[in-house]
Amino acid sequence: MSIFRSLIKKEVLHLIRDFRTITVVLLIPVVLLLLFGFAISTEVNNVKVAAVVDQHTDETKQIIERFRNNSYFTFEGIVPYQEVESILRKGRADAVIVFRSEDGKLKHQIIVDASNTNMAQTATAYLEGVISSASVIPVVTNTLYNPQLKSAYNFVPGIMGMIFILICAMMTSVSIVSEKETGTMNLLLVSPVRPQTIILGKLVPYFLLSCIILTLVLALSYTVLGLPFSFSVINVIWVTILYVVLALALGLLISTIASTQVSALLVSGVMFMIPVVMLSGMIFPVENMPLILQWLSCIIPARWYIAAMRVLMIQQLPIGYVLTEVLVLSGMTLVVLALAIKKFNAKK
Repeated sequence: MSIFRSLIKKEVLHLIRDFRTITVVLLIPVVLLLLFGFAISTEVNNVKVAAVVDQHTDETKQIIERFRNNSYFTFEGIVPYQEVESILRKGRADAVIVFRSEDGKLKHQIIVDASNTNMAQTATAYLEGVISSASVIPVVTNTLYNPQLKSAYNFVPGIMGMIFILICAMMTSVSIVSEKETGTMNLLLVSPVRPQTIILGKLVPYFLLSCIILTLVLALSYTVLGLPFSFSVINVIWVTILYVVLALALGLLISTIASTQVSALLVSGVMFMIPVVMLSGMIFPVENMPLILQWLSCIIPARWYIAAMRVLMIQQLPIGYVLTEVLVLSGMTLVVLALAIKKFNAKK
């Protein structure tokens, strides 16, 4: 036990002395959360809208007034039909609504600048919502779990999935590989200390660091970003701990493959960064991907973790609703940890 404590103490002192690395590791979650929570947003605001009206009626005046009073739009006025293409080309408007009266009925046409696809699709949906809301029959909409439609709610689980898989895997792999490069690992391996004790001694400090990062992330999420708080946070914590153990095991596995710190960084970046961003559902829905990519995403741990976090943090449902995700993460952890220990022992 004294040897195990000494190994942990050695690694903790190494982390504390590397002040710049610790600072960067603790600042990355804060910067990413604030960046995605406030600066980067999928919401579309201040859509510049113009209107073409061939005949003013009470209905057209009512709809135009709705555009003027809606915070999502900036109404640019009524223009002739001949100038529609010109104002769209010059950027004076993002969309134009054309109102025509045919046989006593008001018809409309939406002409939108689709050079920005996301803006065009969202703006069209907004415009259709405003126009349809002017009809006689009201449409009642109930928005569950995220009534204000804040994009931060969607990004927080994704950022957590990316932070822990990158920091835990990268730092663990680089730390162990650096021991190889300096020859310290060879001295440890030929000593009477068992390989399992060496592994745990290297992983425990990074596990504790991950717990500090988790506390920081949850505090920012529930206070600054305004995610709803409930007792489901207990489930969030222990599922995240399971995910952290999996990330540490992946870092250990990489350390048995890579021979230099640079190669460890490259392997970690290629194996985790791109798949986590592209295939985990962090930004792009997995269901919208081609079938082969959907199958490929099943081996990405972040996919299952992010899906579980959205249920636990945003929907605040019991743990029973994420049993599949938890079982998959548990299975991945056991397989990766067993493979990493086997390869580590083989290196002895």
